[in-house]
Amino acid sequence: MSVLPRTLRMLRSATLPDGRLVDVELEGDTVSAVRPAGSAATFDAPSAGTLDLDGFLLLPAPAEPHAHLDKALSWDLIDPPMGDLGLAIESWKRYAATMTTASIADRARRQALAMLQNGTTAIRCHVDLLHAEGDEGDSMRGVRALVQVRDELAGLVDLELVALAGPNATDAQVHEALDLGVDLVGGAPHLADEPDADLRRLLAIATDRGVGVDMHTDESLGGPITMGTLTEIVRDWPASRPATAGHCVRLGTLEPVELDVLIEGILAADLGIVTLPITNLYLQGWQHPVSTPRGLTAVRALLDAGVRLGAGADNVRDPFNPVGRSDALETASLLVTAGHLTLDEAYAAVSTGARDVMRLPRSGVEVGAKAELLAVRAVNLSDAIANASADRYVIHAGRLVAASSVSRSIAPIAHLAEVLPEPSPEPQYETR
Repeated sequence: MSVLPRTLRMLRSATLPDGRLVDVELEGDTVSAVRPAGSAATFDAPSAGTLDLDGFLLLPAPAEPHAHLDKALSWDLIDPPMGDLGLAIESWKRYAATMTTASIADRARRQALAMLQNGTTAIRCHVDLLHAEGDEGDSMRGVRALVQVRDELAGLVDLELVALAGPNATDAQVHEALDLGVDLVGGAPHLADEPDADLRRLLAIATDRGVGVDMHTDESLGGPITMGTLTEIVRDWPASRPATAGHCVRLGTLEPVELDVLIEGILAADLGIVTLPITNLYLQGWQHPVSTPRGLTAVRALLDAGVRLGAGADNVRDPFNPVGRSDALETASLLVTAGHLTLDEAYAAVSTGARDVMRLPRSGVEVGAKAELLAVRAVNLSDAIANASADRYVIHAGRLVAASSVSRSIAPIAHLAEVLPEPSPEPQYETR
Protein backbone atom coordinates (compact mmCIF):
# COMPACT_ATOMS: atom_id res chain seq x y z
CA MET A 1 0.00 0.00 0.00
CA SER A 2 1.26 3.49 -0.82
CA VAL A 3 2.24 5.95 1.87
CA LEU A 4 -0.61 7.58 3.78
CA PRO A 5 -2.41 9.92 3.61
CA ARG A 6 -3.59 9.04 0.13
CA THR A 7 -6.12 11.00 -1.90
CA LEU A 8 -8.94 8.81 -3.19
CA ARG A 9 -11.18 9.24 -6.22
CA MET A 10 -12.92 5.87 -6.36
CA LEU A 11 -14.09 3.27 -3.83
CA ARG A 12 -14.85 0.04 -5.67
CA SER A 13 -17.25 -2.80 -4.83
CA ALA A 14 -18.26 -1.59 -1.36
CA THR A 15 -21.19 -3.18 0.44
CA LEU A 16 -23.73 -0.84 2.05
CA PRO A 17 -25.84 -1.69 5.12
CA ASP A 18 -28.90 -2.15 2.89
CA GLY A 19 -27.06 -4.85 0.94
CA ARG A 20 -26.30 -2.87 -2.21
CA LEU A 21 -22.89 -3.32 -3.85
CA VAL A 22 -21.66 0.06 -5.08
CA ASP A 23 -18.83 2.11 -6.51
CA VAL A 24 -18.40 5.48 -4.82
CA GLU A 25 -16.77 8.44 -6.55
CA LEU A 26 -15.14 11.19 -4.52
CA GLU A 27 -14.33 14.73 -5.52
CA GLY A 28 -12.07 16.29 -2.94
CA ASP A 29 -13.70 15.90 0.47
CA THR A 30 -17.16 15.16 -0.93
CA VAL A 31 -19.02 12.14 -2.30
CA SER A 32 -19.81 12.98 -5.92
CA ALA A 33 -21.51 9.77 -7.14
CA VAL A 34 -22.81 6.44 -5.86
CA ARG A 35 -23.38 3.86 -8.61
CA PRO A 36 -24.00 0.10 -8.85
CA ALA A 37 -20.69 -1.74 -8.61
CA GLY A 38 -18.95 -2.09 -11.96
CA SER A 39 -20.85 0.71 -13.68
CA ALA A 40 -18.31 3.49 -13.12
CA ALA A 41 -16.50 3.12 -16.45
CA THR A 42 -14.49 6.32 -16.12
CA PHE A 43 -12.00 4.66 -13.77
CA ASP A 44 -10.86 1.62 -15.73
CA ALA A 45 -7.40 0.94 -14.38
CA PRO A 46 -6.33 0.48 -10.77
CA SER A 47 -4.48 3.49 -9.45
CA ALA A 48 -3.38 5.12 -6.23
CA GLY A 49 -6.71 6.94 -6.27
CA THR A 50 -8.77 3.74 -6.27
CA LEU A 51 -9.51 1.61 -3.20
CA ASP A 52 -10.91 -1.90 -3.64
CA LEU A 53 -13.49 -2.55 -0.91
CA ASP A 54 -14.61 -6.02 -1.97
CA GLY A 55 -15.70 -7.75 1.25
CA PHE A 56 -15.94 -4.51 3.20
CA LEU A 57 -18.98 -2.73 4.63
CA LEU A 58 -18.84 1.02 3.94
CA LEU A 59 -20.25 3.27 6.67
CA PRO A 60 -20.25 6.91 7.73
CA ALA A 61 -17.14 7.36 9.86
CA PRO A 62 -17.67 7.50 13.61
CA ALA A 63 -17.33 10.77 15.49
CA GLU A 64 -16.51 10.95 19.20
CA PRO A 65 -18.68 13.66 20.82
CA HIS A 66 -17.26 13.36 24.34
CA ALA A 67 -13.64 12.36 24.98
CA HIS A 68 -11.13 13.05 27.74
CA LEU A 69 -7.82 12.72 25.91
CA ASP A 70 -5.98 14.43 28.76
CA LYS A 71 -7.02 11.61 31.11
CA ALA A 72 -6.80 8.68 28.69
CA LEU A 73 -4.36 5.80 29.20
CA SER A 74 -3.52 6.82 32.78
CA TRP A 75 -5.03 3.80 34.59
CA ASP A 76 -1.78 1.84 34.75
CA LEU A 77 0.16 4.95 35.80
CA ILE A 78 -2.22 5.73 38.65
CA ASP A 79 -3.34 2.23 39.67
CA PRO A 80 -6.48 3.71 41.27
CA PRO A 81 -9.06 1.81 43.30
CA MET A 82 -12.12 0.70 41.38
CA GLY A 83 -15.22 2.62 42.36
CA ASP A 84 -17.70 5.36 41.69
CA LEU A 85 -17.37 8.91 40.39
CA GLY A 86 -16.20 10.35 43.70
CA LEU A 87 -13.32 7.88 44.03
CA ALA A 88 -12.32 8.45 40.41
CA ILE A 89 -12.21 12.23 40.89
CA GLU A 90 -10.01 11.95 43.99
CA SER A 91 -7.59 9.55 42.27
CA TRP A 92 -7.37 11.83 39.26
CA LYS A 93 -6.77 14.98 41.31
CA ARG A 94 -3.79 13.42 43.07
CA TYR A 95 -2.21 12.28 39.83
CA ALA A 96 -2.98 15.49 37.94
CA ALA A 97 -0.63 17.44 40.21
CA THR A 98 2.30 15.42 38.80
CA MET A 99 1.50 15.89 35.10
CA THR A 100 3.46 18.04 32.68
CA THR A 101 2.34 19.51 29.39
CA ALA A 102 4.54 17.00 27.57
CA SER A 103 3.17 13.96 29.41
CA ILE A 104 -0.43 15.03 28.79
CA ALA A 105 0.27 15.61 25.10
CA ASP A 106 1.90 12.20 24.76
CA ARG A 107 -1.09 10.28 26.14
CA ALA A 108 -3.60 12.46 24.30
CA ARG A 109 -1.80 11.97 21.00
CA ARG A 110 -1.63 8.19 21.42
CA GLN A 111 -5.30 8.00 22.33
CA ALA A 112 -6.44 10.19 19.43
CA LEU A 113 -4.44 8.07 16.99
CA ALA A 114 -5.88 4.86 18.45
CA MET A 115 -9.38 6.23 17.86
CA LEU A 116 -8.45 7.29 14.34
CA GLN A 117 -7.04 3.84 13.59
CA ASN A 118 -10.43 2.37 14.49
CA GLY A 119 -12.36 4.82 12.32
CA THR A 120 -13.10 7.99 14.30
CA THR A 121 -12.35 11.10 12.23
CA ALA A 122 -13.75 13.82 14.52
CA ILE A 123 -13.29 14.16 18.29
CA ARG A 124 -14.70 16.63 20.80
CA CYS A 125 -12.39 16.58 23.81
CA HIS A 126 -13.08 17.97 27.28
CA VAL A 127 -9.85 19.19 28.85
CA ASP A 128 -9.50 19.90 32.57
CA LEU A 129 -8.62 23.34 33.88
CA LEU A 130 -6.11 22.11 36.42
CA HIS A 131 -4.97 23.37 39.78
CA ALA A 132 -1.86 25.55 39.62
CA GLU A 133 0.47 22.71 40.60
CA GLY A 134 3.26 21.04 38.69
CA ASP A 135 4.91 22.35 35.52
CA GLU A 136 5.75 25.65 37.24
CA GLY A 137 2.22 26.15 38.47
CA ASP A 138 0.62 26.32 35.01
CA SER A 139 -3.08 25.51 35.39
CA MET A 140 -3.35 25.62 31.58
CA ARG A 141 -0.90 22.78 30.94
CA GLY A 142 -3.70 20.45 29.84
CA VAL A 143 -5.11 23.09 27.52
CA ARG A 144 -1.68 23.80 26.03
CA ALA A 145 -1.10 20.09 25.50
CA LEU A 146 -4.40 19.56 23.68
CA VAL A 147 -4.00 22.66 21.52
CA GLN A 148 -0.60 21.27 20.51
CA VAL A 149 -2.07 17.85 19.68
CA ARG A 150 -4.91 19.44 17.74
CA ASP A 151 -2.37 21.28 15.59
CA GLU A 152 -0.24 18.15 15.11
CA LEU A 153 -3.16 16.02 13.97
CA ALA A 154 -4.73 18.58 11.64
CA GLY A 155 -5.55 16.89 8.36
CA LEU A 156 -5.87 13.47 10.00
CA VAL A 157 -8.65 13.99 12.54
CA ASP A 158 -10.78 17.02 13.45
CA LEU A 159 -10.27 17.87 17.12
CA GLU A 160 -12.56 20.28 18.99
CA LEU A 161 -11.75 21.35 22.56
CA VAL A 162 -14.02 22.08 25.52
CA ALA A 163 -12.80 23.83 28.67
CA LEU A 164 -13.89 21.53 31.51
CA ALA A 165 -14.28 24.03 34.32
CA GLY A 166 -14.95 22.27 37.60
CA PRO A 167 -16.65 24.07 40.48
CA ASN A 168 -13.28 25.39 41.69
CA ALA A 169 -12.20 26.79 38.33
CA THR A 170 -12.30 30.57 38.20
CA ASP A 171 -13.89 32.72 35.52
CA ALA A 172 -10.40 33.97 34.66
CA GLN A 173 -9.24 30.42 33.98
CA VAL A 174 -12.13 29.79 31.59
CA HIS A 175 -11.36 33.02 29.72
CA GLU A 176 -7.66 32.11 29.56
CA ALA A 177 -8.48 28.69 28.10
CA LEU A 178 -10.62 30.32 25.42
CA ASP A 179 -7.84 32.80 24.69
CA LEU A 180 -5.44 29.87 24.19
CA GLY A 181 -7.68 28.32 21.54
CA VAL A 182 -10.30 26.20 23.29
CA ASP A 183 -13.56 26.18 21.32
CA LEU A 184 -16.37 25.68 23.85
CA VAL A 185 -17.18 26.24 27.52
CA GLY A 186 -17.85 23.17 29.62
CA GLY A 187 -18.17 22.16 33.23
CA ALA A 188 -19.83 19.83 35.70
CA PRO A 189 -22.33 21.99 37.61
CA HIS A 190 -23.99 18.99 39.25
CA LEU A 191 -20.81 18.60 41.33
CA ALA A 192 -20.97 22.16 42.70
CA ASP A 193 -22.44 23.09 46.08
CA GLU A 194 -24.94 25.27 44.20
CA PRO A 195 -25.40 23.53 40.83
CA ASP A 196 -27.75 26.07 39.25
CA ALA A 197 -25.51 28.98 40.22
CA ASP A 198 -22.43 27.29 38.76
CA LEU A 199 -24.30 26.47 35.55
CA ARG A 200 -25.49 30.06 35.16
CA ARG A 201 -21.94 31.30 35.76
CA LEU A 202 -20.52 29.16 32.97
CA LEU A 203 -23.34 29.97 30.56
CA ALA A 204 -22.76 33.67 31.21
CA ILE A 205 -19.10 33.29 30.23
CA ALA A 206 -20.11 31.51 27.03
CA THR A 207 -22.59 34.27 26.25
CA ASP A 208 -19.96 36.93 26.90
CA ARG A 209 -17.51 35.20 24.55
CA GLY A 210 -20.08 34.21 21.93
CA VAL A 211 -19.20 30.50 22.04
CA GLY A 212 -21.17 27.31 22.55
CA VAL A 213 -21.25 24.99 25.54
CA ASP A 214 -20.97 21.29 26.26
CA MET A 215 -21.85 20.52 29.87
CA HIS A 216 -21.44 17.40 31.95
CA THR A 217 -25.05 17.28 33.11
CA ASP A 218 -26.75 15.53 36.02
CA GLU A 219 -24.33 12.60 36.14
CA SER A 220 -25.88 10.76 39.06
CA LEU A 221 -28.73 8.41 39.86
CA GLY A 222 -30.31 10.65 42.47
CA GLY A 223 -28.57 14.02 42.57
CA PRO A 224 -29.63 17.50 41.48
CA ILE A 225 -31.31 18.12 38.13
CA THR A 226 -29.98 21.12 36.23
CA MET A 227 -31.39 20.20 32.82
CA GLY A 228 -34.35 22.56 33.15
CA THR A 229 -32.11 25.54 33.87
CA LEU A 230 -29.82 24.66 30.96
CA THR A 231 -32.62 24.42 28.40
CA GLU A 232 -34.31 27.57 29.71
CA ILE A 233 -31.17 29.65 29.16
CA VAL A 234 -29.91 28.27 25.83
CA ARG A 235 -33.27 28.05 24.05
CA ASP A 236 -32.85 31.59 22.68
CA TRP A 237 -29.24 31.15 21.61
CA PRO A 238 -28.42 31.45 17.89
CA ALA A 239 -27.53 28.33 15.93
CA SER A 240 -23.94 29.55 15.76
CA ARG A 241 -23.62 28.81 19.49
CA PRO A 242 -24.35 25.08 19.86
CA ALA A 243 -25.37 23.65 23.21
CA THR A 244 -24.79 20.06 24.30
CA ALA A 245 -25.43 18.10 27.48
CA GLY A 246 -23.45 14.95 28.21
CA HIS A 247 -24.18 11.99 30.49
CA CYS A 248 -27.68 13.12 31.59
CA VAL A 249 -27.94 10.04 33.80
CA ARG A 250 -30.78 11.51 35.88
CA LEU A 251 -33.07 11.51 32.84
CA GLY A 252 -32.94 7.73 32.91
CA THR A 253 -34.23 7.66 36.50
CA LEU A 254 -37.30 9.88 36.08
CA GLU A 255 -40.94 8.91 35.83
CA PRO A 256 -42.52 9.58 32.41
CA VAL A 257 -44.43 12.70 33.46
CA GLU A 258 -41.34 14.50 34.75
CA LEU A 259 -39.19 13.19 31.91
CA ASP A 260 -41.63 14.38 29.26
CA VAL A 261 -41.50 17.94 30.60
CA LEU A 262 -37.70 18.02 30.41
CA ILE A 263 -37.69 16.49 26.93
CA GLU A 264 -40.06 19.23 25.75
CA GLY A 265 -37.52 21.76 26.98
CA ILE A 266 -34.65 19.90 25.29
CA LEU A 267 -36.51 19.99 21.98
CA ALA A 268 -37.40 23.66 22.34
CA ALA A 269 -33.75 24.51 23.01
CA ASP A 270 -32.48 22.20 20.23
CA LEU A 271 -30.09 20.81 22.82
CA GLY A 272 -27.89 17.93 21.73
CA ILE A 273 -27.66 15.01 24.17
CA VAL A 274 -24.68 12.67 24.44
CA THR A 275 -24.99 9.28 26.11
CA LEU A 276 -21.81 7.59 27.34
CA PRO A 277 -22.61 3.96 28.06
CA ILE A 278 -19.28 2.36 28.91
CA THR A 279 -18.22 4.94 31.50
CA ASN A 280 -21.62 5.38 33.12
CA LEU A 281 -22.20 1.64 33.27
CA TYR A 282 -18.92 1.48 35.19
CA LEU A 283 -19.33 4.54 37.44
CA GLN A 284 -22.99 4.29 38.39
CA GLY A 285 -24.68 1.82 40.70
CA TRP A 286 -21.89 0.91 43.13
CA GLN A 287 -24.23 1.66 46.03
CA HIS A 288 -26.96 -0.57 44.55
CA PRO A 289 -25.77 -4.20 44.76
CA VAL A 290 -29.31 -5.47 44.15
CA SER A 291 -31.17 -4.55 40.93
CA THR A 292 -28.20 -2.36 39.96
CA PRO A 293 -29.37 0.49 37.69
CA ARG A 294 -27.72 0.79 34.29
CA GLY A 295 -26.74 4.45 34.60
CA LEU A 296 -27.70 5.42 31.04
CA THR A 297 -29.77 8.39 30.04
CA ALA A 298 -33.28 7.87 28.64
CA VAL A 299 -32.04 6.96 25.16
CA ARG A 300 -35.28 5.43 23.88
CA ALA A 301 -37.49 8.31 25.03
CA LEU A 302 -35.05 10.88 23.62
CA LEU A 303 -34.82 9.18 20.23
CA ASP A 304 -38.56 8.67 19.96
CA ALA A 305 -39.11 12.36 20.72
CA GLY A 306 -36.72 13.42 17.95
CA VAL A 307 -33.94 14.79 20.17
CA ARG A 308 -30.51 15.02 18.55
CA LEU A 309 -28.65 12.13 20.20
CA GLY A 310 -25.01 11.13 19.98
CA ALA A 311 -23.02 8.51 21.84
CA GLY A 312 -19.40 8.33 22.87
CA ALA A 313 -16.84 6.38 24.85
CA ASP A 314 -16.01 9.18 27.32
CA ASN A 315 -13.12 7.85 29.41
CA VAL A 316 -10.70 5.18 28.19
CA ARG A 317 -8.40 3.35 30.62
CA ASP A 318 -8.27 6.01 33.30
CA PRO A 319 -9.69 6.26 36.86
CA PHE A 320 -13.18 6.83 35.44
CA ASN A 321 -13.14 3.65 33.33
CA PRO A 322 -10.38 1.03 33.46
CA VAL A 323 -11.24 -0.51 30.09
CA GLY A 324 -12.26 0.49 26.58
CA ARG A 325 -11.03 -0.33 23.06
CA SER A 326 -11.02 3.20 21.58
CA ASP A 327 -13.56 1.83 19.11
CA ALA A 328 -16.96 3.31 18.31
CA LEU A 329 -18.22 -0.18 17.47
CA GLU A 330 -17.79 -1.05 21.15
CA THR A 331 -20.01 1.90 22.09
CA ALA A 332 -22.59 0.85 19.49
CA SER A 333 -22.61 -2.69 20.87
CA LEU A 334 -23.24 -1.41 24.39
CA LEU A 335 -26.13 0.74 23.15
CA VAL A 336 -27.75 -2.40 21.75
CA THR A 337 -27.13 -4.45 24.89
CA ALA A 338 -27.73 -1.89 27.65
CA GLY A 339 -29.80 0.73 25.84
CA HIS A 340 -31.97 -1.62 23.76
CA LEU A 341 -31.40 0.38 20.57
CA THR A 342 -31.58 -1.29 17.20
CA LEU A 343 -28.36 -1.92 15.31
CA ASP A 344 -29.12 0.96 12.94
CA GLU A 345 -29.96 3.33 15.79
CA ALA A 346 -26.84 2.36 17.72
CA TYR A 347 -24.48 2.93 14.81
CA ALA A 348 -26.19 6.19 13.90
CA ALA A 349 -25.63 7.43 17.46
CA VAL A 350 -21.85 6.99 17.15
CA SER A 351 -21.63 8.38 13.61
CA THR A 352 -24.20 10.63 11.96
CA GLY A 353 -25.94 11.37 15.26
CA ALA A 354 -22.68 12.30 16.94
CA ARG A 355 -21.77 14.58 14.04
CA ASP A 356 -25.19 16.20 14.27
CA VAL A 357 -24.69 16.93 17.97
CA MET A 358 -21.25 18.35 17.16
CA ARG A 359 -22.78 20.48 14.38
CA LEU A 360 -20.47 18.97 11.78
CA PRO A 361 -21.44 18.69 8.09
CA ARG A 362 -23.44 15.66 6.97
CA SER A 363 -21.30 12.65 6.03
CA GLY A 364 -21.93 9.22 4.57
CA VAL A 365 -22.37 7.31 1.33
CA GLU A 366 -24.65 9.73 -0.47
CA VAL A 367 -24.07 12.39 -3.08
CA GLY A 368 -23.10 15.72 -1.55
CA ALA A 369 -22.12 14.25 1.81
CA LYS A 370 -18.67 14.71 3.26
CA ALA A 371 -16.31 11.81 2.57
CA GLU A 372 -15.83 10.84 6.21
CA LEU A 373 -16.05 7.08 5.86
CA LEU A 374 -15.16 3.80 7.55
CA ALA A 375 -14.80 0.53 5.67
CA VAL A 376 -14.78 -2.55 7.91
CA ARG A 377 -14.55 -6.17 6.82
CA ALA A 378 -18.10 -7.40 7.40
CA VAL A 379 -21.10 -8.69 5.48
CA ASN A 380 -23.61 -6.42 7.21
CA LEU A 381 -24.03 -4.06 10.15
CA SER A 382 -24.78 -6.86 12.59
CA ASP A 383 -21.51 -8.54 11.65
CA ALA A 384 -19.60 -5.26 11.94
CA ILE A 385 -20.89 -4.39 15.42
CA ALA A 386 -20.73 -7.93 16.78
CA ASN A 387 -17.28 -8.91 15.51
CA ALA A 388 -15.67 -5.46 15.16
CA SER A 389 -13.07 -6.72 12.71
CA ALA A 390 -9.79 -4.82 12.86
CA ASP A 391 -9.61 -5.03 9.05
CA ARG A 392 -10.48 -1.40 8.32
CA TYR A 393 -9.90 1.58 6.06
CA VAL A 394 -10.47 5.08 7.44
CA ILE A 395 -11.21 7.98 5.10
CA HIS A 396 -11.08 11.60 6.28
CA ALA A 397 -11.86 14.49 3.92
CA GLY A 398 -11.58 12.16 0.94
CA ARG A 399 -8.15 10.83 1.90
CA LEU A 400 -7.17 7.42 3.21
CA VAL A 401 -5.62 8.26 6.59
CA ALA A 402 -5.51 4.86 8.32
CA ALA A 403 -5.56 1.22 7.30
CA SER A 404 -5.42 -1.97 9.36
CA SER A 405 -5.19 -5.57 8.22
CA VAL A 406 -5.42 -8.79 10.20
CA SER A 407 -3.72 -12.09 9.48
CA ARG A 408 -5.32 -15.21 10.95
CA SER A 409 -4.43 -18.89 10.84
CA ILE A 410 -5.99 -21.98 12.34
CA ALA A 411 -5.12 -25.64 12.09
CA PRO A 412 -7.14 -27.52 9.47
CA ILE A 413 -9.90 -29.64 10.93
CA ALA A 414 -8.25 -32.75 9.47
CA HIS A 415 -5.36 -32.29 11.93
CA LEU A 416 -7.74 -32.62 14.86
CA ALA A 417 -7.85 -36.37 14.26
CA GLU A 418 -4.26 -36.54 15.47
CA VAL A 419 -5.06 -35.12 18.90
CA LEU A 420 -8.63 -36.20 19.57
CA PRO A 421 -9.50 -39.67 20.93
CA GLU A 422 -11.17 -42.17 18.65
CA PRO A 423 -14.96 -41.86 18.85
CA SER A 424 -16.75 -44.62 20.73
CA PRO A 425 -18.62 -47.08 18.51
CA GLU A 426 -22.31 -46.39 18.31
CA PRO A 427 -24.45 -48.82 20.32
CA GLN A 428 -26.32 -51.42 18.32
CA TYR A 429 -29.98 -52.07 19.03
CA GLU A 430 -32.12 -54.97 17.93
CA THR A 431 -35.71 -54.26 17.09
CA ARG A 432 -38.50 -56.80 16.72
